[in-house]
Amino acid sequence: MNPALTEPRDGRLKQPGESPSRRFSTAFRDYVTLTKPRIVLLLLFTALVGMFLAAAGPPDFKLAAIVMVAGALASGGANALNHFLDRDIDARMRRTSRRPVAAQRVSPPQALIFGFTVNVIAFILFATLVNLLSAVLALSSTLFYVFVYTMSLKRTTPQNIVIGGAAGALPPVIGWTAVTGSLALPAFYLFAIVFFWTPPHFWALSLLLKDDYESVGVPMLPVVMGVTKTKKAILLYSILLLALTSMFFVTGAVGWLYLGTSLFLGLVFVYQAARLLRSPGIQGALSTYLYSLAYLFLLFAAIAVDASIS
Repeated sequence: MNPALTEPRDGRLKQPGESPSRRFSTAFRDYVTLTKPRIVLLLLFTALVGMFLAAAGPPDFKLAAIVMVAGALASGGANALNHFLDRDIDARMRRTSRRPVAAQRVSPPQALIFGFTVNVIAFILFATLVNLLSAVLALSSTLFYVFVYTMSLKRTTPQNIVIGGAAGALPPVIGWTAVTGSLALPAFYLFAIVFFWTPPHFWALSLLLKDDYESVGVPMLPVVMGVTKTKKAILLYSILLLALTSMFFVTGAVGWLYLGTSLFLGLVFVYQAARLLRSPGIQGALSTYLYSLAYLFLLFAAIAVDASIS
């Protein structure tokens, strides 16, 4: 052990004589990391687009601000609980070994309390300042992510991300219900789009992390079914996604701008997946993964713009 470091009771390494402000700054960064902020931002964006679609244009600013804050707490809290539950495998995977709980900078009880507390705050904000339906949906998303995906599916089936993706598909529905107070067909389409987008997006990433997942016994699709079958599944889902996003236009909830954008983005996604399938090994997996991120952002941006001009 490095004699220049000391081990405090909370498990976090610190330098002797480290100032309180420095310790606070380090702890703050760790707790922000617990929330997985990049994932939170993407979820908040889809929720905001759900509000745009429901309001047929920019939603009420105050309501949007409340939904963004409450949504950030709900999704961030769920991610913190994921850090707590996955700390054993996180510590053994290269990609995740430096996460705060896995690296013992934040103790498991602290992560558990933090995740639980911010979820309670999120529920209260949604229930009192938005509506009860949105509060129930936000809580359902957390419970599904924690109990169904993380605790039940992730370590037992290669279909983990297919079923577990339902949790990440709820934010745009929450955005819709925040404005309307009810569920309707466009909200279900928003859910379905994110739901069918999640597997090809995550499978592209899992191709890159296959060895990591295999080393800890997590049965991601490339580990169980192999690289080629995973690439075929990515292509199949990209085709299903193209069909689904095109069908959304038939509902009348979105217009021609959306249709043109969705067709273009979807065809490029299919091309990326087909090229990945033809490539040797995992060559092209990174570009497919990065494109999937751009795809969802641009598609939902098109929905927001279309809603504002229709």
